[in-house]
Amino acid sequence: MEQIMKPQQEKKPLLTHVARSSLLLAIFFTLDKLFGMLRQIVIGRQFGVSTDLDVFNAANNLPDLLFAAISGGALAVAFIPVLSQTLDRSGREELWNLFSRVANWAFLITALASVFLALFADQIVSAEAGIVPGFNREMQDLVADLMRLNLIATLIFSVSGLVSAGLQANQHFLLPALAPVLFDSGQIFGALVLAPADGYQIGGLTLPAFGLGIHGLVYGVILGAVLHLAIQVPGLVRFKFRWSPSLQIRYPGVLRVARLFAPRILTIGVFQLIFVVQDNLASRLDTGSITALAYGWLIMQVPETIFGTAIGTAIHPTLSEFFARKDDSSFADSVQRAIRIILALTIPSAVLLSVTIRPLIEAVFGFDSHGTTLVVHAARAYLLGLIGHSLLEIAARAFYARQNARIPLISRGLGAAVFVTVGILLYRAMGAAGIALSNSLAFTLETGLLLYILSRSFPSILHQRKPLLRVITGTVLGAAASLLVASLLTAAPLVTGTAALAVGTIIVVPFLLPELRLLRNL
Repeated sequence: MEQIMKPQQEKKPLLTHVARSSLLLAIFFTLDKLFGMLRQIVIGRQFGVSTDLDVFNAANNLPDLLFAAISGGALAVAFIPVLSQTLDRSGREELWNLFSRVANWAFLITALASVFLALFADQIVSAEAGIVPGFNREMQDLVADLMRLNLIATLIFSVSGLVSAGLQANQHFLLPALAPVLFDSGQIFGALVLAPADGYQIGGLTLPAFGLGIHGLVYGVILGAVLHLAIQVPGLVRFKFRWSPSLQIRYPGVLRVARLFAPRILTIGVFQLIFVVQDNLASRLDTGSITALAYGWLIMQVPETIFGTAIGTAIHPTLSEFFARKDDSSFADSVQRAIRIILALTIPSAVLLSVTIRPLIEAVFGFDSHGTTLVVHAARAYLLGLIGHSLLEIAARAFYARQNARIPLISRGLGAAVFVTVGILLYRAMGAAGIALSNSLAFTLETGLLLYILSRSFPSILHQRKPLLRVITGTVLGAAASLLVASLLTAAPLVTGTAALAVGTIIVVPFLLPELRLLRNL
C-alpha cells in the first residue's frame, strides 16, 4: 500500500536536449571533417603544394565571403533567435511565413551581388588591394574564371544556409548537420572523378576520369551545394514548410531580423575579409603559401568544429530561449559550463596536435619536404589560436542570443585591425606561418574581449581556475609522453605520429573526466 501511495519519481534523462544535440552535431561534424580531410588528401596528392591549388583556394574567397555574410553565417545566426521566438509565440505557420520573406530577400541580394562580382572579377582579382596581386596575369585570369563558377554554388547556398537555420529553430539538427557531409561528398566526386586525367584505382575498380583539372574541383563544389540543399528538403516537409513568394519588408519580424542582420553581416564580412587579406599577402610569397595556409587552417578547424562549433550551434537556440524567458541564472550557467568543456577539450588538442603533426602530414598528404614544412609551420601557428577560435563560438553566440550584435561587431573590427597590422609586420619575415600566427593572435584577443564584457554581467562564467589547472597539468604530461614516443619510435611516419598522438591522448583523458561528465548535462 505504501508503494502505491508513493508518487512515481520522474526519471532524469540520461542526456539533456543540448547535450544530445551537441553529441549529434559533434558526430556529424566529425564525419564532415573526415570527409573534408579525405577530399583534401585526394586533392593534395593530385595537385601537391602547387600554383594550381593556390589558384583554386584563392578563387573561393569572395564567394565564401558572400555566402557567409548573407545566409551562411550572418543572417542564419541573427535569424535563429527571431525564428525561435516566433515559433514559441505564434506557431510554426507564422515561422515559415517569416522565413519565406527573409529567404526571398537573401536570394535576391545574393543574386545581385554575384552578378556584380562576376562582371568585375578581373579587376577585383588583380587590384593591388584585391585578391592575388602577387600572381602573374595567367594565374589571375584563372582565379577570376574559377571565382565566377564558384558564385553558382553561392546562389544555391543562399537558400540552403537559411534552410539550416529554419530547421535548427525547430530544434531539428540532424539534417542540417548531415548537409555539410553531402557537400563534401560532391567535392570528393569532383576530386576523384571530374578533375583527374587518369581514373583512380579503388580495389579492382577504375573510376572514370573527366580530365577537367582544377575546373573539376569547382564543378564538385557546385554539385556539393546542390546536395547540401537537397538533403534538407525532407526536414522542410516534416515541419510543414509553406513558401510565400513575398518580399514584404514590413511583415512582422522582417525588420527585426534586418536590424540584427546589419551588424552581423559586417561582423562576418570582416571575418571573411581577413582571409582575403591573408591570400593577398600570401600571393606575394613563395609558391604554395596560399595552399599551406588552407591546409593549416583545415587542420586547426577539425578540433575547432568538433568541439567549438558543435557545442556553440547546439546551445544557441537554448540560450535564445533563456533570454526570451529572462532566465539569467540558467543563461549564465549554460555559458559557464560550455566554456569549461571547450577549454578542457581544446587545450590538450592544440598541444598534442602541435607536437605530433609533422609525421602525420608527411604520411597523409604526400607533400614533398618543402611543402610539408610550409604546411606544418602554418598548422602550428593556427593551432595556437584553437582555444580562442573555439571559445569564440560560445562568446559570440551568447551576445547574439541576447540580440546584441553591436559588441561582437566592435570586437571583430578590433581583431581585424590587429590581424592586418601584425600580418603586415610578420609575413615577410616568417612567411605563411607569420600570417597564420597573426590570425591566432587576432581571434584570441577578440574572444578575450567578448568574454571580459560578458563577465561584467555574468561573473560566474569565468570561474574556471581549478579545472584549468587540472587540464593544463594533464596536457603537459600528455605532451611529454607524445614527444618521448616520437623520439623513440623508428617506424613509418604515419605509425610514429599516430602512436605519439594516441599515447598523449590516453595520458590526458583521465584529467578531463569531470568535463566529459559535465557534457552530459550541458
